Amino acid sequence: MKIKSILVSQPAPNESSPYLEMAKKEKIKIDFRPFIHVEGVDNKELRTQKIDLSHYTGIIFTSKNAIDHYFRLAEEMRFSVPDSMRYICQSEAVANYLQKHIIYRKRKISFGEKNFADLAPLFKKYPSEKYLIPTSDVLSPDIPITLDKANIDWTRSIMYRTVCSDLSDIKIEDYDMLVFFSPQGIRSLFQNFENFKQGKTKIGVFGTTTQSAAEESGLVVNVMAPTKENPSMTMAIEKYIRGLGK
Repeated sequence: MKIKSILVSQPAPNESSPYLEMAKKEKIKIDFRPFIHVEGVDNKELRTQKIDLSHYTGIIFTSKNAIDHYFRLAEEMRFSVPDSMRYICQSEAVANYLQKHIIYRKRKISFGEKNFADLAPLFKKYPSEKYLIPTSDVLSPDIPITLDKANIDWTRSIMYRTVCSDLSDIKIEDYDMLVFFSPQGIRSLFQNFENFKQGKTKIGVFGTTTQSAAEESGLVVNVMAPTKENPSMTMAIEKYIRGLGK
């Protein structure tokens, strides 16, 4: 079976995307459509979680979404975030995004390498803060493990949710391959297309949690990334397509 069309469950990329280069090189059609999107909780729901923003001296940010929704809710609740607030960010990219909301150079900001576990030395360095971690409704299990091991005072607050997008205008059977990046994307597939049967459709997944979600849903995973041989999704897809050509 030749791959002629691929649906990638993400927003359309910019012009320099490797997906677009691959589409030209392999002469295939690639469409982009987010299967999930983020919706913020309101201040009433935050109050039901018994969260008072003024009680915390440190904030732990794992994503840009977390930053946007924390500052949105702070504004809605008329809470002026103090200059003394300590910010611990999962990566430098997340830390730099803070500039959208605060004067960066005048604040106490630290960040890790990449993974949440990399923040452990920072919690050891600043153990006395009372930390708030704004999250979505889905939380990676390594986060509470790392925080508990650090022996710090921390509280989780759900400030936004990942919800399934409406895909009713898509003809899912028109695609030879579907590509997923999260378990929520897999959930959205079956929520939007209850009677979906994989048949000859190839499935590409990024990450082991997405792979597990796909297999638990009865899907056969044909393309997997990242691996040593294929660190990116596009490399994995391209190798698979060329393998079919042989």
